[in-house]
Amino acid sequence: MTERLVTAGSAQLTVLPVTGLPEITTGADLAGLIAAAALAGPGLQDGDILVITSKIVSKAEGRVLRGDRESAIRAETVRVVARRGPTTISQTRHGLVMAAAGVDESNTAPGTLVLLPVDPDGSAETLRKGIGERAGARIGVVITDTMGRPWRAGQTDSAIGAAGIVPLRDYRGQADTFGNVLQVTMAAVADEIASAADLVKGKTTGVPVAVVRGLGGLVTDAAGPGAAALIRPAEDDMFRLGTADVLTARRTVREFTAAPVAPAAVRRAIAAAITAPAPHHSQPWRFAVLESRESRARLLDDMLAAWQADLTADGFTAEQIARRVRRGEPLRRAPLIIVPCLVAEAAHTYPDARRNSSERTMFLVSMGAAIENLLVALAVEGLGSCWISSTIFCREVAAGSLGLPADWEPMGAVGVGHPAAPAPDRPARDPGQFTLRL
Repeated sequence: MTERLVTAGSAQLTVLPVTGLPEITTGADLAGLIAAAALAGPGLQDGDILVITSKIVSKAEGRVLRGDRESAIRAETVRVVARRGPTTISQTRHGLVMAAAGVDESNTAPGTLVLLPVDPDGSAETLRKGIGERAGARIGVVITDTMGRPWRAGQTDSAIGAAGIVPLRDYRGQADTFGNVLQVTMAAVADEIASAADLVKGKTTGVPVAVVRGLGGLVTDAAGPGAAALIRPAEDDMFRLGTADVLTARRTVREFTAAPVAPAAVRRAIAAAITAPAPHHSQPWRFAVLESRESRARLLDDMLAAWQADLTADGFTAEQIARRVRRGEPLRRAPLIIVPCLVAEAAHTYPDARRNSSERTMFLVSMGAAIENLLVALAVEGLGSCWISSTIFCREVAAGSLGLPADWEPMGAVGVGHPAAPAPDRPARDPGQFTLRL
């Protein structure tokens, strides 16, 4: 029997493989099989932690199917995080971010696929009770699966289900050996246990279960929060947006909280905006950032007066005018406004109107690219935004209200702030309806 001894501080851990398990099939009494194999091998003691590969849990629970792998991945995916070639990184309904949404073709019969357990924490609790009763021992259970890691080569086992253990050890507020108070340190002990056990389970040895001994202080009487506690909430995840998410993260937000917008975030968004392509190697983008309440109110009041005058001249009734000017209200609710401006000083002049019109169009397209970059970058910063075209219809009024340089042409206004509520789901759109293949 192979074992690993690990000494950490005053604790000595023993990691022991559980051998002799048969091939697991749908409906198998997995708790009984593991208990029998463990008792025949390393035994089970109070405080032991059984680490179980999710694949045998899935097989026992009937999560094996025949079919197309890509279809299975789509069915198990709630969000595509990134794609490159044939590889898809997906978020599952459990909240796990994994290659292929955890759909696996290894260690299963040819032509079959294994999906993750429906409820890994629930499965862990069922096994904890079943094995513990048979062994007469107070144990913890960790269910594992293999995951890659951003910025690190290779894969490692991580906890996707847990019961009867403390999954996170919180060191915040404690002092280190130099007396420094720890501010953010939380040890993902369930993941550490999963990785330690994989040293004896391996991927090709046919050993799907291991016993980790020596961490009895982490074993609890109740099921506990499970491995779900290891999934970082979306609002705290600095790396929430994968490459597949970045563009679709930009949504039009019309309701904002009163929370201020960090100037550094705006600066980074503008830095992204000015990476847009531009004609003649020019840099035609400018941005007026309205941080003060006074500057925002002055612009919006002046534009409102101009808008009302135009609509009155067009013969609209007071009721019709009131309805139309509501479109600009999101800007009044935004704690910050950015007015993108075009400076077309690099435009060439031609002797005919056709080429002059085309020349201006080039600069407008560049300005549109910069605005889209700005909106996407704001979304990456966790900020909501709405682009409203109002200033285009009264450029002179907007420029005069803000005291802009004479050659700055306002190209709409962007309300910026922290979203007051999540944006609704984006309507499905078929790219084929917008595409002509020649």
